[in-house]
Amino acid sequence: MSLEFSLFIVILFFLAGIGTPIAYSIILSSILYLALSGQDIALAGEQIIQGLYNSFILLAVPLFIVAANIMNAGTISERLLNFCVASVGRFRGGLGHVNVVASLIFSGMSGSAIADAAGIGKIIIEMMTKDGRYPPGYAAAITAASATIGPIIPPSIPMVLYALVSNSSIGYLFLGGIIPGLLFGSVLMGLNFLVARRRNFVVERPVPLRELPRHTFNAFPALLMPAILLYGIYGGVTTPTEAAAIAAAYALLLAAFFYRALSFKDLYRVLVDSARSSAAVGIVIGGALILNYVVASENIPNVLAQALVGLDIHPLVFFLAFNVLILLLGTVLDATTIILVIVPLFIPTATELGIDLVHFGVAVVINAMIGLITPPYGILLFVINAVTGIPLREIIREIWGFLGVLIGALLLLILVPDLVLWLPRLFGYQG
Repeated sequence: MSLEFSLFIVILFFLAGIGTPIAYSIILSSILYLALSGQDIALAGEQIIQGLYNSFILLAVPLFIVAANIMNAGTISERLLNFCVASVGRFRGGLGHVNVVASLIFSGMSGSAIADAAGIGKIIIEMMTKDGRYPPGYAAAITAASATIGPIIPPSIPMVLYALVSNSSIGYLFLGGIIPGLLFGSVLMGLNFLVARRRNFVVERPVPLRELPRHTFNAFPALLMPAILLYGIYGGVTTPTEAAAIAAAYALLLAAFFYRALSFKDLYRVLVDSARSSAAVGIVIGGALILNYVVASENIPNVLAQALVGLDIHPLVFFLAFNVLILLLGTVLDATTIILVIVPLFIPTATELGIDLVHFGVAVVINAMIGLITPPYGILLFVINAVTGIPLREIIREIWGFLGVLIGALLLLILVPDLVLWLPRLFGYQG
């Protein structure tokens, strides 16, 4: 490790430690590295431009963000929620089940945990806390936990970013996330059922079965979106980026013309909010592209891979240790930073050890999503606190049980690779 790289690490941690956003910390420390090592600092801009220009797939990120924001601005989220209430709201802990099922469905459209929590999550928290049905902290906690399913079931913005750094197939990554997403939903509903029985939560008045067809019909056009996306990608009709464009266009058509719930003013706000969110992600991507150049210049991934392989470490031990590291980093870093900055360092090692990169990627994304609800950082906890006003301490007090079952489900996915790889192999994956 060179002196320049050592100074780079010191400056990076110093800037991050004093509160500088991680993307700016990376960019500034990388420019300093280039200057100290005698390289042209214009390389920083060149790496960003080349990285973005050569990554057509990155266009999927802002398009999925637009689709999610349109879903929230129109009445699509509410119609989906009414369908979920009619379907599973009749059971003990019914609104908790509705919360999870709504996230499972909405995740097939947005690909964003934050969009899920801030949009449909806010609506259902108000339903759950009305008339004291559920404690506010519990309603917020299960909303945060269920929102983590969003980027696991396709489409998934974090999986798009992982595909960027690993050269894995987005299509197979999306397929690999379906069963884990359903597993996560199942364990959350199971825990909600047990808690509802123990605390004697109220049983909602069931929606008459004769009204279920009406709610299904109202939600059906929105429910078609995941099917359209999956058919487009796996039927060979569209690329993932084109599928993201179709998702955004379809959401706009539904909200503006079919449901007539999106005005020009709402559309303008959606586009502005989407541009801001996309820019925030883009800055992190830019920082990661420069960082990858710096790390590659020092040959660190290959050195790390050879060192770990030289230790004759078992692939499963490495896999488990790496996931513990990601869980710990998830308490202080956001998912985008973990996937773009940390994960590329370990991909060569995973490849050397014979770990399947689709299995590895799905586990990484799930792990990063768990980090979104892990105190003290837990960005989803802060988002829900901001949009609902529920005290953070109440949310944190209720989140631990959900964290426990999600980590247990993650461990099962690591130990049983077929839970991730069965569907991709069914569609021709050779891994």
